[in-house]
Amino acid sequence: EFFDTEGFYELAPPIVTRSGCEGGSTLFEMDYFGEKAYLTQSSQMYAEVFIFGLGKVYVLAPSFRAEKSRTIRHLAEYWHLEPEMAFYDYKMNMDLQESMVKYVVGKMVGGHSGLLKACGRDPEDLRATIEKPFERMDYEVAVEEVNELGGKMEWGQDFGADEESLLTKGAPAPMFVTRFPKEIKAFYMKEDPNKSDVVLNDDLLAPAGHGEIIGGSERIWHYDELIARMKEQNLKIEDYQWYVDLRRYGSVPHSGFGLGIERFVKWTLNLDHIRDAIPFPRTI
Repeated sequence: EFFDTEGFYELAPPIVTRSGCEGGSTLFEMDYFGEKAYLTQSSQMYAEVFIFGLGKVYVLAPSFRAEKSRTIRHLAEYWHLEPEMAFYDYKMNMDLQESMVKYVVGKMVGGHSGLLKACGRDPEDLRATIEKPFERMDYEVAVEEVNELGGKMEWGQDFGADEESLLTKGAPAPMFVTRFPKEIKAFYMKEDPNKSDVVLNDDLLAPAGHGEIIGGSERIWHYDELIARMKEQNLKIEDYQWYVDLRRYGSVPHSGFGLGIERFVKWTLNLDHIRDAIPFPRTI
């Protein structure tokens, strides 16, 4: 409903793919008529194709991650919401994420307070989390804050569950952490023009230890920049040729994000484990 009101088109992408969006270590490999293929990690690249004709699009489909992560927030198969928007910078991207979260939580509180109470979730407590602007904290500041709160973290490391819990403990609302080091993020994220070792991205962290629910970024849209980043990460250009060609023949600034539906449900209902947010959980 939110995306309908915002003028988005819904897409239905393929599940079988030739290349990974987030890197090879978490891909489920399969035999595709004698050749290697993979279950999709993300529909982002397919969504990027359609922004040139439709402007704003989204996908709601399964994604598959072969991470050997035995945690309360990891699934091997999950429902992945992935919008992509032409002519959006990374700040406009965060504005949209915040509007979406507030819209959906507002609908839950307004129309399903009985369900929330049945799950042990106070509707008014949940409503309070969306009444103020979401804080936006630079990665560098977030690392300092983690260390001040008793954690141990260096610049260049990614946040784990413990670090996210420290950052969001007592937070009144979800919070954005922005501009992560380039080396720990995906190849398609655009460098900050004012600081080339960080990218124009964001993670949205849910409060009370529920952790990351959204990851988004402004995308690289210049051909030479994309090729350079792919070479830095030793990716085979030929496996991504159609994606590269989107830049070769002219592109536009654009941004997008991915939300894990089960993680969103886990936070909204304050569930103990992500397996309780999906009927048939696929875990390690």
